[in-house]
Amino acid sequence: MNFPKANSFSTSIMRERSMGPNPLKLCEELLEYADIHAGSVVLDLGSGAGLTSALMAREFGLTVYAADLWSDPSDNMRFFEACGLTNRQIIPLKADATALPFAHEFFDAVVSVDSYNYFGRDPRYLGGHLLPLVKRGGELLFAIPGMVRDCHDDLPACLLASWTPEQLDYMHDMSWWRVNIEQTEDVEVLDMREMACTREAWADWIGCDNEYAAGDRAAVEAGALDHLNTIAVRLRRR
Repeated sequence: MNFPKANSFSTSIMRERSMGPNPLKLCEELLEYADIHAGSVVLDLGSGAGLTSALMAREFGLTVYAADLWSDPSDNMRFFEACGLTNRQIIPLKADATALPFAHEFFDAVVSVDSYNYFGRDPRYLGGHLLPLVKRGGELLFAIPGMVRDCHDDLPACLLASWTPEQLDYMHDMSWWRVNIEQTEDVEVLDMREMACTREAWADWIGCDNEYAAGDRAAVEAGALDHLNTIAVRLRRR
């Protein structure tokens, strides 16, 4: 794939602010299939260091609430301002995914890149915490780190080169996520697919010069991506 929007950010910025496989490319591919228009109000759930939020605000013209539990909103705001964005285009905040401080039907859409698997594995989460915040007819788009096929009962050695069984328990395959999501009323599954940019996004990540990327490098070089994928999920609130 070509990534004109993701590549509008420098490699140095991507490497400095990434917290996993290149979130800019994952986000651009995810939004390629979305029905979200410029001016829409969007929740970026698990926004990390702000790359996906900046991409959506600057390149897609969305008004973005960048919500993350672990990142510093002040640091993210400085980054957004350096990108030429104002607090009318993007609003950073610290928030727990299970206690989001928003009114019901506040958002036109929700986007979550490389984070939904941390809180969405509980099948009650979607209907109990997230779906009510989206307007009826609005879309929810997730890029979820997953497995080609669940293999928790016989984990390949290449995966264990970097991650523990407990860490890998956050990853599941597409059929597992479909069962999880379809337990929620008032949500329609529009699409669920393997993302095309997974290997490229991982290559960008393990090229970063930080301890977390270095820790993941052994598994990737041993063949982990034969077993891992990224699952794009597109939902609509009925």
